[in-house]
Amino acid sequence: MLFALKAFIVPVIVACAMFMESVDANVIVTALPEMARAFGRDPVTLKIAVTSYVLGLGVFIPVCGWLADRLGARTVFRTAIGIFVVGSLLCAASTSLMTFTLARFVQGVGGAMMVPVGRIIIFRVVERSEFIRAMNYLSVPAMLGPAAGPLLGGFITTYLHWRLIFFINIPIGILGIYLANKHIKNTREPHPGPLDWPGFVLSAGGASLFLLGLSLIGGELASGTTALTMTVGGAAMLGVYVLYARRVLRPLLDLQFFRVPTFQASVLGGSLFRVGLGAVPFLLPLVLQEGLGMSAFRSGLITCASAFGGMFMRTLAARVLHRFGFRTVLIYNAALSGIAIAACGAFFPGTPTWVIWLVVLLGGFFPALQFTSLNSMTYAQIEPRDVGRATSLGSVVQQISLGLGVTVGGIALQVTRALHGHPTITWSDFWPSFVLMGLFSFASILVTRRLAPDAGDEIARGKRVDTDAKR
Repeated sequence: MLFALKAFIVPVIVACAMFMESVDANVIVTALPEMARAFGRDPVTLKIAVTSYVLGLGVFIPVCGWLADRLGARTVFRTAIGIFVVGSLLCAASTSLMTFTLARFVQGVGGAMMVPVGRIIIFRVVERSEFIRAMNYLSVPAMLGPAAGPLLGGFITTYLHWRLIFFINIPIGILGIYLANKHIKNTREPHPGPLDWPGFVLSAGGASLFLLGLSLIGGELASGTTALTMTVGGAAMLGVYVLYARRVLRPLLDLQFFRVPTFQASVLGGSLFRVGLGAVPFLLPLVLQEGLGMSAFRSGLITCASAFGGMFMRTLAARVLHRFGFRTVLIYNAALSGIAIAACGAFFPGTPTWVIWLVVLLGGFFPALQFTSLNSMTYAQIEPRDVGRATSLGSVVQQISLGLGVTVGGIALQVTRALHGHPTITWSDFWPSFVLMGLFSFASILVTRRLAPDAGDEIARGKRVDTDAKR
């Protein structure tokens, strides 16, 4: 009875925290145009606020496991929720884009510790016989968050005030801290070992400077020289990290995993795909509101169609992969996803709402299959003892790719508007950005096509692949 209770209450606590993080990530994009007006900024400039959140997620994920081992999983989990709630309050109180960007980064740091440490808690607390049921609870936030976020954000922004969207997190966060303190044990490892501090400084500092520098290009927060200097400096630090990682025994992010074919295709090929898709949640509300003149709520009603498309595809993904295998699905579905992304650039004033809704629905349908395939294949050739380190590397690359997509999509939109000579963005400025993002999805095919035809078949089709015989 006690084990059954743990298999229910602990995953629900973690799922609530993940739902809070998922809703917050999706609620803000619908409100960006209204926030831009409140801050007296161009809507495209707010790409730095989206990037800073993703950056906070990406750079702090690698240290979460070590912190949980050193300080205790419950301690880190509660702290993460507290940081996320404080970041939410700072977002609501922000009076300028600079303070809002910093507040979003604080939220990202909280989210970075909250989600992976929550999974660690479940792994340590829940009995193996109840593990699948526990993980099913965690799939709920991933499905409901992207659907609820745009609807909540659109409704609150249109009929109330955009600052109120950040107060949604407060009661959930307080309840999460209380329940975690009551029902979760503070498990830890007795000897977690030292943290690779030089590697953390180089990788986190390099990624931060590089992405923020790119986000500031063409914006109003910094000069072009400052933005370029940050970008080049960040790239240099990342280059130094690559050299550093080759010389230490256990680097924070072990780049040797890129030698594993399925991991390389999943993470590197997947990163190109994520660059393309990462810009869509930023660009789509902008084209609907700024380009087509919709309200935030109507925009949210349309953008949530992507989540419904993703939910439907998840019911079919296992059968599709079993029928065609990873390589075939990743190649052809990347092309279909690219077309669906690029099609969003064809919207113009007068486009029937049902047509827009259908295109956005397909824009969630095909990418959901791609994400499922990429995530399932990641560990196909990774030894169990290396799963933790491989997860850190894969998670960082994935988050940075999503942030890079927002940045590149925003820059493309700014360039197109400048070439057209428009003082403000109009519907005709968006199509080059969506086409470019679709091409990133096509570019991922260059990586995934290198896979063997039976790569990952043990996972996709339940077949045992004799790798030794192949050699």
